[in-house]
Amino acid sequence: MKVILVASGKGGTGKTSFTAGAGAALSLLGRRVLLIDGDCGLRNLDIALGMSDRVVYSFADVAGGAVPLADAIAHHPTYERLSLLTAPVALPALSERGMEQLAVQAEEAGFEYLLIDGPAGLPAELSFSAHIATQAIIVTTPDSACIRGAERCARKLEEEYCIARIRMILNRVRPQLIRSGKADNIDDAMDGAGLPLLGIVPEDEDIIACSNRGNSILSIKHTGAARAFSNIARRLEGERVPLMKI
Repeated sequence: MKVILVASGKGGTGKTSFTAGAGAALSLLGRRVLLIDGDCGLRNLDIALGMSDRVVYSFADVAGGAVPLADAIAHHPTYERLSLLTAPVALPALSERGMEQLAVQAEEAGFEYLLIDGPAGLPAELSFSAHIATQAIIVTTPDSACIRGAERCARKLEEEYCIARIRMILNRVRPQLIRSGKADNIDDAMDGAGLPLLGIVPEDEDIIACSNRGNSILSIKHTGAARAFSNIARRLEGERVPLMKI
């Protein structure tokens, strides 16, 4: 099982919409995927997935030993291989051992991917997700402030939590601004963050529309962000898929 922490140096990068899109795309490839909302207090992964009426228990209930994983997870109404474990309203006292047991239960249940939508920035609660992660994806937009935040987040994950494999997603990219010289190009963003690029997701207004309706963008189109999510899922599977041309 691949345990992937999805993080960002600052808020507003589209980290949650990316987690939802990538999770759905992996499930369409036939993989069993468990998404965990790790952003306590500001949880909204259930909204992006259209599953607000299905969640009852949180990952803290499982990590704390109150409820077994099999009883706590909510299954997606459309993607049968996609499941969700939401965040608690407030972070209770947790142990690293409890998070390890959660991951063990997920693997024993047959999940092949565990994607954790971590909190934005570098709060203390990030440690619980980072502790069980085997790799990380940093989601950033191309602007300089976000790139700097991505670099700092990556260094913390590498140095404090010993996550060796860290890759970057450039989200909400507007090619016309790059071509006109009004935004940094892709190479500049990679140099600034010091991270290898996993994928480029173009700005797509349908993401907002789908999120508001609780639908996945992959269910309504195969271009734009939907294609980007599908290509990223294939790269996570080890395929060589060309990056979007700018």
